[in-house]
Amino acid sequence: MADGIGKVTVIGSGTMGNGIAHVCAQSGLRVALVDLEESYLERARATIEKNLDRQVKREILSAGERDAALGRIEFTTDRGVGVEGSGLVVEAIPERAELKYELFSDLDRLAAPETILATNTSSISITEIAACTERPEKVIGMHFMNPVPVMKLVEVIRGLATDDATTATVMELSRALGKTPVEVNDYPGFVSNRVLMPMINEAVFALMEGVAETEAIDTVMKLGMNHPMGPLALADLIGLDTCLNILEVLHRELGDDRYRPCPLLRKYVAAGWLGRKSGRGFYRYEG
Repeated sequence: MADGIGKVTVIGSGTMGNGIAHVCAQSGLRVALVDLEESYLERARATIEKNLDRQVKREILSAGERDAALGRIEFTTDRGVGVEGSGLVVEAIPERAELKYELFSDLDRLAAPETILATNTSSISITEIAACTERPEKVIGMHFMNPVPVMKLVEVIRGLATDDATTATVMELSRALGKTPVEVNDYPGFVSNRVLMPMINEAVFALMEGVAETEAIDTVMKLGMNHPMGPLALADLIGLDTCLNILEVLHRELGDDRYRPCPLLRKYVAAGWLGRKSGRGFYRYEG
């Protein structure tokens, strides 16, 4: 594994965090998955088990490989225990800058000096996150795509101070996880969300203005533009609160009104209609 990294710690066991833990464990790494409450970790374990079972049914993994991968994951609410002996820590907590700043300051204190600190942020400045630590050269963006076990891309984002050795290690590790890393520079939204979020936002405006219904908008983009998923269904998968947070970062940091979040998106988030994770967004979801 890359430069002797034998253990990865993932902070946050939600959709992205449990997916990152899954692919790391499947690739032979020891993993500590850390969250604030046991109930969150129990839900993450159940999700990882379900996704590993799906891979066995599709003959991607054997039953033995599934069991071995799950056995490599330690679930803990103790952050200090989680980062002990880790060569890489990947943060996957909610997309709120103040939470990430506080976490990275704490990780800088807890982790060994040589440990790389990575963030799965989809829009927040790597440089600003790194400034909360005494090791900015070892702080980097490692932006996985959802669902992590399926999607191949990892956006690797260099902050202003990120050094070549850290970047090379994370690029190599990403390849070892079966991913395709793409190096980009630290700029609001990076590449993925700077391009994607205006499309999603415009689809929400089209819905709000009565241009077409939800299914019609998505069908146009799927059949007309060859997208595998329509923008409104994709927003539900990402989480409407996450989409709103990213758009607010883009709007604030770039100062351009083309990134102004649609009022209907704000209304849905205020109502708690967050997409798949809440059971309702632009679509309704059962179970």
